[in-house]
Amino acid sequence: MNSKAHLTGGLTAGAVFDRLAASYDRDFTDSLIGRAQRGCVWKILLKTFKPGDNLLEVNCGTGEDAFFLANHGISVFACDASQQMIARAEQRLALKSPTPPSVFYHLPTERIDELNPTQRFDGVFSNFSGLNCIENLSPVAQALARLVKPGDRLLLCFSTRYCLLEIIYYLLHNQPGKAFRRCKGFSHAILEDQTLSVFYPRIRHIRQSFAPYFRLRSRVGVGVAIPPSYLEPFVRRHPNLFRILCRIERVVSLLPILRTTGDHVLLCFERVPQ
Repeated sequence: MNSKAHLTGGLTAGAVFDRLAASYDRDFTDSLIGRAQRGCVWKILLKTFKPGDNLLEVNCGTGEDAFFLANHGISVFACDASQQMIARAEQRLALKSPTPPSVFYHLPTERIDELNPTQRFDGVFSNFSGLNCIENLSPVAQALARLVKPGDRLLLCFSTRYCLLEIIYYLLHNQPGKAFRRCKGFSHAILEDQTLSVFYPRIRHIRQSFAPYFRLRSRVGVGVAIPPSYLEPFVRRHPNLFRILCRIERVVSLLPILRTTGDHVLLCFERVPQ
């Protein structure tokens, strides 16, 4: 298999996500779970980057994170494999006044080496599993190393291989296949009747893929107590329980072992001198 995300139906990952663009904000961005999980990432973003920084965002979706960063004085050059996601982000950008310092560009992460900026970025950000669509991360790491300076940070959010809440939920519903679907490191996600290959590398494999250009500085769980997005109907029926889970998240997301058993894990890498 090559380094690119692949589909049994013959479409690219970008083409599959084109079909999701119109409903993505309604189904995830504006959902209770989506906002809660994104809020966890945003706290780390503001601790990692500062006003005046110029970031590269890969897998930017409809631009929610780019607009958040821009509102905090951080410029963003945001890329995505989906033409429709980029179109949606640009539509949202056109409605904002004053215009935030954000640029949206249609470019799959596998082709990030095509970028040739006039100056290097101050960091790189990728949220919510876009990098899980890539089997071989080493070429991506090599390309990103050229785009940032020694000491700069990469903040990358991956879906985990072992999601404890997912395992418990599907076992309670007598669906062991779904409960352990991530554990073998590879699964097929059905999106809009298309099959998308998704990879769940262990953290040590991600760390190896980004060496020798980057070293892993920290890891924080995202969605350790906050459930995966498909449980949105459940949390809407139990708002008090959901508020409790959000408070628990603040603690368990930092605990060794538990922090790698959530829906996602947020990894911070530092560019090292060569």
